[in-house]
Amino acid sequence: MTETNENYVHGEWVPSETGETIDVTNPANPSEIVASYQQSSAADATEAVDAAVAAAEEWRTTPGPERGSILREAGTLLGQRKEELTDLLVAEEGKARAEAAGEVQRAIDIFHYFSVKAADLGGTVKGPSGRNTTLYTRREPVGVAALVTPWNYPIAIPAWKLAPALAAGNTVVLKPASLAPGVALELAKALDEAGLPDGVLNVVTGPGSSVGNEFIENEGTDAVSFTGSSQVGEMVYEQATDAGKRVQTELGGKNPTVVAASADPAEAADIVATGGFGTTGQSCTACSRAIVHEDVYDEFVAELVDRAKSIDIGPGNDHEMGPQVSQSELESTLEYVDIAEDEGATLAAGGGVPEGDDVEEGYFVEPTVFTDVDPEMRIAQEEVFGPVVAVMKVSDFDEGIDVANGVEYGLSASVVTDDHTEANRFVDEAEAGVVKVNEKTTGLELHVPFGGFKRSSSETWREQGDAGLDFYTIEKIVYDNY
Repeated sequence: MTETNENYVHGEWVPSETGETIDVTNPANPSEIVASYQQSSAADATEAVDAAVAAAEEWRTTPGPERGSILREAGTLLGQRKEELTDLLVAEEGKARAEAAGEVQRAIDIFHYFSVKAADLGGTVKGPSGRNTTLYTRREPVGVAALVTPWNYPIAIPAWKLAPALAAGNTVVLKPASLAPGVALELAKALDEAGLPDGVLNVVTGPGSSVGNEFIENEGTDAVSFTGSSQVGEMVYEQATDAGKRVQTELGGKNPTVVAASADPAEAADIVATGGFGTTGQSCTACSRAIVHEDVYDEFVAELVDRAKSIDIGPGNDHEMGPQVSQSELESTLEYVDIAEDEGATLAAGGGVPEGDDVEEGYFVEPTVFTDVDPEMRIAQEEVFGPVVAVMKVSDFDEGIDVANGVEYGLSASVVTDDHTEANRFVDEAEAGVVKVNEKTTGLELHVPFGGFKRSSSETWREQGDAGLDFYTIEKIVYDNY
């Protein structure tokens, strides 16, 4: 019998007032229902916000070390449940098991990291101009934070928003993505067991049009953090700022890897393949453009095609690359394959649905390589969110940088080169929030800021590390004349 999960509101597990649920199926086997979740309404979201508002004063005045101890215990509980959380993530989102286990570990590490930060959170003492005066600052929580998170990293992204929000003394309402909400609810279970007071965290599943909108517009919320597509995120930003909220958005990408003439083609192909085909290309930082110097172009293409063809595709527990998360995501990727061919790009590898017993039922797609791509083609300009890499030939390094910057996104970018001058030029000139040298575009350290330029971000507040705490705190300056 399929398990039916409830919302977590004011420390209790409760059903939606709608009485309706939504089934989440396994993308590797869509006939398999993994679990059912609440199809919640705006009224359910309002109840969650009310609970967060009611709990705000108690949590705000809880000492930082005490808040940190709860986060630390929650991280420990998540570690004890790592295998079952990995199972759930693979079943709902479809990731290959190694990728899913890495994501769960990332969430554990985030909770442990911010458990320490909670104890250190304070202010600074400054020298006053006058005598008999103490001048200092205090960092205080913003209030109630509304978090809206995506399906592609269904435990890591909720964790890196939730942990700093709680560490800083905010209460939280969270709406996880409906395609894979299970692991976000497991975060709530761990925090509840760790001793989080009632109402400090509230998790409501359901549509963005009802739950998400209410979280954003309700007068009880003070800050909004959203990760998702640029199109939706820009609407969220406008909606939240119109309501007077503090807001951060982390959005889409069209991430390039520039392969210089000095690069080793095999090494460059490894870097591009890992960045482009890992997580089935369903990462905002995935490499979707390889911009290759003409001197190494042919050899690079041959190496990349070999890697694309060698990837083992199938259900995530037993294979190197899992399915796309849904039928609509698969159809979108296949549509971009058709668009690229219609525009004149050459299909060098993949481009279709694989065959075989293991992939017969799910939303599987082949790792795909296009060559002879013009930088103005849609395949080179628009986010695909699937395992598709467009390869473009350039005549020199200057042209490579121009092509890399010639899109409306600016999230992550990398360069493969043995020339130190080129590496430093790329760091200086690449229009991206994350820049890497001789590394894949994917993969982030949890203790440094993350965010993009242009349409990849609201360019307001960064996530992760100390920057993550900045978003969830506001500074008070104190003049104490004694």
